[in-house]
Amino acid sequence: MKSGRRQFAQTAGALAAALIGMPGRAHATMPGPAGHEQDRVAHGASLPLVKPRVLGEGAVVGLIAPGGIVDDAIIDTCVRNLSSMGFKVRLGRNIRAAHGGYAGTVAQRLEDLHHMFLDREVKAIWAARGGSGCAALLPHIQYSLIRAHPKILIGYSDVTALLLALYRKAGLVTFHGPVAWSRFSDYSVSQMRAVLMVPRAETEIHMSVENSRRAVTKSEYALRTLRAGVAEGRLVGGSLSVLNALIGTPYAADLWGSLVFLEDVGEVPYRLDRMLTQLQQSIGGKGQSDGLRHAAGVMLGVFSDARPRDAEPSLTLEEVVNEQLGGLPVPAVYGYSFGHIREQFTLPIGVRARLDTDKQTLTLLEPAVTA
Repeated sequence: MKSGRRQFAQTAGALAAALIGMPGRAHATMPGPAGHEQDRVAHGASLPLVKPRVLGEGAVVGLIAPGGIVDDAIIDTCVRNLSSMGFKVRLGRNIRAAHGGYAGTVAQRLEDLHHMFLDREVKAIWAARGGSGCAALLPHIQYSLIRAHPKILIGYSDVTALLLALYRKAGLVTFHGPVAWSRFSDYSVSQMRAVLMVPRAETEIHMSVENSRRAVTKSEYALRTLRAGVAEGRLVGGSLSVLNALIGTPYAADLWGSLVFLEDVGEVPYRLDRMLTQLQQSIGGKGQSDGLRHAAGVMLGVFSDARPRDAEPSLTLEEVVNEQLGGLPVPAVYGYSFGHIREQFTLPIGVRARLDTDKQTLTLLEPAVTA
């Protein structure tokens, strides 16, 4: 999966060179009547925010592969996982297609994405896996079609490209959570259900106990506070490498005033340091730095397999995080329960949330779905 995401950076670079124009920064407008989330412009989105419908018990969910190739064994695991949650699974027409390491051509993957949004029986869309290739879809997506048929789209890793693009260009709340091929756990399933199926005015998320146990022997799981405090903002983020590759494109994440969350896997410390440095120096729509110091707060998940690969001198993961986040003027934490890990919670991109470093909690301050 990691090598595929490195190919993504090359794809996104080519797209950035081919695309021109950058939308200006969105500003909040006066909210409309209660319950009409589409009447409020979310910071970082180009359109007023729109939320998908709540996911009901026994619903039909669509399974697509917008990035890396999948085989029958992967599909079987995906169907088994989603069926274990009580859902009926509908496969994308082209899910078994192959085009090199991608799950079909851009046209085939795009067809499945659009078709699932148009299918009235499908209530949510799950990405089978990440891998690489989602960036190639972004210029060709019919964002008005998706906005007119808002549905839950959930995944992570390379799927970050889709999540951020649909939020920015369609104003749709999207969901950073387990792909269907993930190893589901009681914790991850309960967190998905809480966010997707039980809309509440507030949802308080606590960290995984199992991850705390793993921290005893695996330091990358250890919870750390780099700067204490309470921060509120709209959730924006995903895979660090994918988010970085979108910088300079019309789909880039707007970090200004956002509650930023980042994770990754298999990146050695010097690469993480370079990506965080680039993020700190990125330029936003006002010609000013959109670096993390202008975020409302920064939340890092578990950065798995981030050890140096050879005998060359290197900073450790902990040292990189300390140097990059320790001097920020906003609350910043590491080791929260999301990332390329089994015990992960689901983050709705575009939803207002509060980070409390003392309580080690993330609280969603509004429902992520509509009843």
